[in-house]
Amino acid sequence: MGFKENLKAELSYQNVLVKELAEKTGISKRTIDNYLRDKHSDPTAENAVKIAQALGVSAEYLVTGRDSTLKKDNGKTICHIVSELQNLDAYALETVLYLSKRLGKSTSSPQN
Repeated sequence: MGFKENLKAELSYQNVLVKELAEKTGISKRTIDNYLRDKHSDPTAENAVKIAQALGVSAEYLVTGRDSTLKKDNGKTICHIVSELQNLDAYALETVLYLSKRLGKSTSSPQN
């Protein structure tokens, strides 16, 4: 996925409106709309960083869908996940297990 798809997914995941993102970044709503609509409209590095900072993710994640900094924090992240899992009911735990198996299969294929 590219910037457009990753930005759309992150906005949806965080339930952030384009108008809100525009206010947080100082980038016009129209410009952000163009990033989301036009497949050939990628942001400048400066705008990508502003958007990433406003969403609390890395610019690398928005551009590539991956974030190399996550590997450094795996231990802390895993502890946080386990803590959250302890609060789930049996059905939710089964759902998480199913999703984690599916994610494992999708990431086990070689990527270039």
